[in-house]
Amino acid sequence: MAKILVVDDEKLIVKGIRFSLEQDGMEVDCAFDGEEAINLAKQTEYDVVLLDVMLPKHDGFEVCQAIREFSEMPIIMLTAKGGDMDKILGLEYGADDYITKPFNILEVKARIKAIMRRAARQEPKEEKAKVVQVKDLRIDCEGRRVFIGDREINLTAKEFDVLELLVFNPNKVYSRENLLNIVWGYEYPGDVRTVDVHIRRLRGKMKDDTREDKIITTVWGVGYKIEA
Repeated sequence: MAKILVVDDEKLIVKGIRFSLEQDGMEVDCAFDGEEAINLAKQTEYDVVLLDVMLPKHDGFEVCQAIREFSEMPIIMLTAKGGDMDKILGLEYGADDYITKPFNILEVKARIKAIMRRAARQEPKEEKAKVVQVKDLRIDCEGRRVFIGDREINLTAKEFDVLELLVFNPNKVYSRENLLNIVWGYEYPGDVRTVDVHIRRLRGKMKDDTREDKIITTVWGVGYKIEA
């Protein structure tokens, strides 16, 4: 049974989402402020977190960032703001998807199921139990851990998936559209800016002032690659 955490300070919205998800056989926990959400996420590894942006105590961005310090559980941001910057900011803090209020509950359930399908498809791939190294970048595919030299890099689930795809296909150039379709799935409603945000985050986390070359190379007008 899928376990979902719904975080919103509007109790009527939480009640409606909870009822609808439970009708689909999901187990639902609820939190009404950022502090409660972080505490629940520390206690349980949820299949998906539905996280509102406007929350008391800690806003949704702060909660997302806090969860990413200890878990890769998928996070869908719920926001009343439709501006691109709010969507990009949510992705920058580690969210996997976003839904703008007012939303259709059928869309919410479809997004949850899409994320869970992608997670299920990735499980057999992790059985390869390989450790792959490109230059000073090392990826433990079984443990989903990444190292630059002796330094471990903490990545979100999607950041790891993007990096793993590029590392397993060195020197192959992937367009932003290809990366979006392979990593997020063809049903993902977002656009290619999602890919750019994740590449930028990866580069920031893997940055080393002593390294002159970038691990992920931009092929202008085409896409991204990793050079072996």
